[in-house]
Amino acid sequence: MTTKDPSGLDNGSTGATTGSSDRLDRAVLRPVRAHHAFEACVEQLAIAIRLGIYPPGSMLPPERDLAGLLAVSRATLREAITALRSAGVLQTRRGRGGGTVVLDSVPVDEKHSGASALAGRQHDLRDALDFRAIVEPGAAALAAARCARDEVGAGDRRALETALASVEGAPDEAIHRRADSILHLTIARLSGSARLITAVTAAQDDLHTLLQAIPVLSRNIKHSSSQHRSIVTAILTGNESRASRVMHQHCSDTAALLRGLLG
Repeated sequence: MTTKDPSGLDNGSTGATTGSSDRLDRAVLRPVRAHHAFEACVEQLAIAIRLGIYPPGSMLPPERDLAGLLAVSRATLREAITALRSAGVLQTRRGRGGGTVVLDSVPVDEKHSGASALAGRQHDLRDALDFRAIVEPGAAALAAARCARDEVGAGDRRALETALASVEGAPDEAIHRRADSILHLTIARLSGSARLITAVTAAQDDLHTLLQAIPVLSRNIKHSSSQHRSIVTAILTGNESRASRVMHQHCSDTAALLRGLLG
């Protein structure tokens, strides 16, 4: 005999209630936009777990059902589940009666050295993500505008291309995160605004603290690399609106991932 939890799912079931019209996850989970499907999947599933829609000890519905609710491919959903499993939120059981189980834990990997630094700073760091979403697109747009006016010299253009290559060629996690920060600071430098450089430096410092508290996720790195290339191309070709738009998407995707895994 099974017992009902507040989500409308049978506690301990493998999703046998997927035909039920009163399931809370059907109201809460929503289709995600294709340009950041992975990050949005992580965010929505983590929020659903944190709010008890999928409580500790319950199993997630079948992949087909979840992928339908989120309007993503099953491959993308599996990668999101893998990310949450890496963060200690989910566990996959193999064999007969297996499935993906919600663990009784918070979505933070305590093995990562930055986790302890977040104590008491959650509100401040969430504010930092909002701050970053304003200043970094502005820095990218201004850098592109200066390139369009030929106010950025060949040396600075090469520096931006070198910074991008360093991120893409980083051999390990620590070097990748440092190179990523350098790229963003290089973009800020090309804006020509001392105040923007200071603001982006502060934003990147807070971002580093947050990223240290979550696992490195290869899908997110690949997605970020694609966005980095688009941003750099837009800046160097003087496309101000595209530089701002893609940078805003980039910042939003990272913020969604962090909100999902850290709360």
